[in-house]
Amino acid sequence: MTVGKDVSGLFPDVLKNMQTEDLEQKKLVYLYLMNYAKTQPELVILAVNTFVKDTDDINPLIRALAIRTMGCIRVEKIIDYLCEPLRKCLKDDNPYVRKTAAICVAKLYDLNPELATENGFVAVLQDMVSDANPMVVANAVTALAEINEASTTKDIFVINTPTLTKLLVALNECTEWGRIAILTALADYRPSDSKEAEHIVERVIPQFQHVNGSVVLSAIKVVMIYMRIIKTDEMLRQLVRKMAPPLVTLLASAPEVQYVALRNINLILQKRSDILQNEIRVFFCKYNDPPYVKLEKLEIMIKLANDKNVDQLLSELKEYASEVDVDFVRKSVRAIGQCAIKIDEASERCINVLLDLINTKVNYVVQEAIIVIKDIFRKYPNNYEGIIPTLCQNLEVLDEPEAKASLIWIIGEYAERIENADELLVTFLDTFRDENSQVQLQLVTATVKLFLKKPQATQNIVWRLLQIATSECDNPDIRDRAYVYWRLLSTDPQAAKAVVLSDRPVISVQGNTLSGPLLEELINNISTLASVYHKPPETFLGRGRFGADAVQRRAIEEQEEASRESPIQAQVKTNIENLLDLDFNDNSATPTSNTPPSSSKSTNATANVDDLLDLFGGSNMNNDLSTPPQSSSSNNHQNNGLTNDLVSLF
Repeated sequence: MTVGKDVSGLFPDVLKNMQTEDLEQKKLVYLYLMNYAKTQPELVILAVNTFVKDTDDINPLIRALAIRTMGCIRVEKIIDYLCEPLRKCLKDDNPYVRKTAAICVAKLYDLNPELATENGFVAVLQDMVSDANPMVVANAVTALAEINEASTTKDIFVINTPTLTKLLVALNECTEWGRIAILTALADYRPSDSKEAEHIVERVIPQFQHVNGSVVLSAIKVVMIYMRIIKTDEMLRQLVRKMAPPLVTLLASAPEVQYVALRNINLILQKRSDILQNEIRVFFCKYNDPPYVKLEKLEIMIKLANDKNVDQLLSELKEYASEVDVDFVRKSVRAIGQCAIKIDEASERCINVLLDLINTKVNYVVQEAIIVIKDIFRKYPNNYEGIIPTLCQNLEVLDEPEAKASLIWIIGEYAERIENADELLVTFLDTFRDENSQVQLQLVTATVKLFLKKPQATQNIVWRLLQIATSECDNPDIRDRAYVYWRLLSTDPQAAKAVVLSDRPVISVQGNTLSGPLLEELINNISTLASVYHKPPETFLGRGRFGADAVQRRAIEEQEEASRESPIQAQVKTNIENLLDLDFNDNSATPTSNTPPSSSKSTNATANVDDLLDLFGGSNMNNDLSTPPQSSSSNNHQNNGLTNDLVSLF
């Protein structure tokens, strides 16, 4: 059974072994029943008497095992026999049996909500929150949370002051699963005032020392939510100081746990950037870190960068640029540029580091550095033009569209300060048809900028480029942009300067910053999958529960649908049969018109074309179509006239 073989045929024989005194054998029999009860719903009724008998056993392990197995057998016929044993187990003297029965109530509610409510099981479960045993309290909270989520009224589990006291007492004494359940319930509770919030937070803070990372993150979630209510500045500063050590400790775990912790830390820093402001060294990448951990650490280092630690960070990022992982190297070089954009005082130091990386002559490093420097030029215009000759020297090694587009943008933006700007752009012009659309768009704009700044020397270049872009380019974006520029230049050069040479908006750090409402929602979901995906739960979870039973039922339905013939396919077959019944030799179907079909078709086509041409001035178009093409000399004469008209505007 555990290796995937079907042993359901042994069901009657296994049933005979239920009444055994051996606990291990009884566990195996019950495990078999849970797996194959759905395939033998008629025979599983025979096991009810043994279940009921075991719930009265003197051994609490057997009583708990019996009620757990009855709850896991999801067969409708056994539900009626579950109520009485479940009622006894909920009142059992042993806490182990009670905590097992509490989970069984949630399973019963999932199968038959009306039965669970009418028999008072939900009310008993609500009373069990006040149980003296913390394990029972934790399981009761877990079951009530499940029932409350599945209910339509959402009022089954409401925390009041007595319940809150019980939860806080049980928090320090139950297992880690129980602590997570209680902390999740506390996160949904809304304190009445700041004083109550401070009291709850003080009781939750000891969970920061727990060895389980999920408990730590759940406690941090409660504190982050309650910090919205706390008004005391001194209390907020204390909480910020106390949250840093447990977050740092999580980074000493396994890589998978580190990744989850880093994704949650990313959210926390977007909300409270001062929590880890002095702990940037903890996020420095190690040689054996997996790539996904390194990339997350890079993002967090950028968020923690400030004028005090930027030198330390830049030296670390420069080391990363010599790694063998190309993707990580690119992200490291981009992080240097983000430091320059974020911290004004460090921009010159970042430029020097990028120049050192360009001098290494490593292809992908040079190209990424040029992309980054373009963003720095946008942030600090007219500050670092002295490095442009160094960038232009690497023109021939560029083979990536984004790097080419960045360098073309720099050439067009600072064309008046680059003596051979026209020569540099001409090198791209020769291969314009083969370039990526990103490069083509940037080249059109840069060439127009060059013409507006040096009109006398570059009119042939701009005319040639616009001619190619409008007549030989298939991309509508490029063609439309070229037409717009041509129309601007030929009608109003001053308007063209105002549009093309206008000031660009100042850019900021291009990080994965979330919007305010989304960030607040994700803070409420710390330590869940939503905090790892950085997406609300409803974007990757269905609105209803879709468990194993639903999956199995759906698979059976799909097989039944596949076995039956589709009505659409049947209709297609009928249509084909009707089509085959047509008699094309029937004279009654022959048209009686004396006009040949070809002539009528040509007449209709000509009429349609004439109607279409009338919309655009048909006579002129007909004349144009009938006129032979002009000679090459007349074309050249016309082109020269257009160029002279364009230049005369300046």
